[in-house]
Amino acid sequence: MAYSIQDIATALGLTAEGNGALTVSGVAEPATCGPDQIALAMRPAYAEDLPHGQARAAMLWQGADWRALGLEAAILPPRPRFAMSGLSAMMDPGQGYAPGIHPSAVVDPSAILGTEVSIGPFCVIGPGARIGAGSVLGPQCHIGWKASLGDGALLHAGVRIGARVRIGARFIAQPGAVVGADGFSFVTPEVSGVERARESLGAEGTDAAQSWARIHSLGAVRIGDDVELGANACIDRGTVRDTLVGDGCKFDNLAQVGHNVVIGRDCLICAQVGIAGSTRIGNNVVLGGQTGVSDNLVIGDNVITGGATKVLANVPAGRVMLGYPAMKMDTHIESYKGLRRLPRLFRDVAALQKAVSKLVGND
Repeated sequence: MAYSIQDIATALGLTAEGNGALTVSGVAEPATCGPDQIALAMRPAYAEDLPHGQARAAMLWQGADWRALGLEAAILPPRPRFAMSGLSAMMDPGQGYAPGIHPSAVVDPSAILGTEVSIGPFCVIGPGARIGAGSVLGPQCHIGWKASLGDGALLHAGVRIGARVRIGARFIAQPGAVVGADGFSFVTPEVSGVERARESLGAEGTDAAQSWARIHSLGAVRIGDDVELGANACIDRGTVRDTLVGDGCKFDNLAQVGHNVVIGRDCLICAQVGIAGSTRIGNNVVLGGQTGVSDNLVIGDNVITGGATKVLANVPAGRVMLGYPAMKMDTHIESYKGLRRLPRLFRDVAALQKAVSKLVGND
């Protein structure tokens, strides 16, 4: 679909510069941009590639001299990446999912489907399930017994929603995501080596053979509105109470949320994050890629962790954490600088020892 530069600017709440009637039908990087596309040159370094393409219009940065760049039209947002969010939504061609219910889909007679629902090939909708109006399910999705999916959901291929899971409006799940798998809960008849290690901080283990008894997950998962789940991400059901995820949370690929976890609103959970069972996470928390959070912890509002951080203790609100074990970022950076200075320090100490030895020898 083609849009004029004026149409785009108006939709984004911005002002079009130059020839607002110029139409574009897609976006491209500056060096590969065609005459019917809008170039994303949102920094001066990116704009240097404009002469290599054929762009007539571009999204630049506030104050950019678009005429000097040889353009006929431009949009100059104060926050270009935020404007890109709206532009990408306009230009997204979608996944080509067909309307209606595919003949190969299996929909239980007791399931309730809202209006204008699209059900792709080989989907299975279980007994008592509810699918909200305007929802789209790609091929091979499964909605379990008595699960509920709010209006406007978009499930890509192979998404699995377990029994009794309740999800709010405008949920998006990328391929292979799973909501409502059983929690990882096992126990031994006697005190386990893991329990001894935790109590003794590793001073006492066991070499005895142990078998593991399964604790069934009786709870489910409740997810708020406007939540997005990445490819192959997993949210486990609770042991007795539900696992909870607040409105507006976004999960990257391969994220793992354990049983009984409670996550506040508008959190950003990056790739390969693992959150162990019964941890509580506040609002507006950002967990960087490969962050690991131990069980039964409390992470306060507005906490940020850097990549590969390992959280082993409670974190107060507003902290920025880094490292293993997690510590305040400025403290971790100072420790890292000290670690890098160790080889030189060792050489200096060796030189001092040698000098002192010579002085003692002369006496």
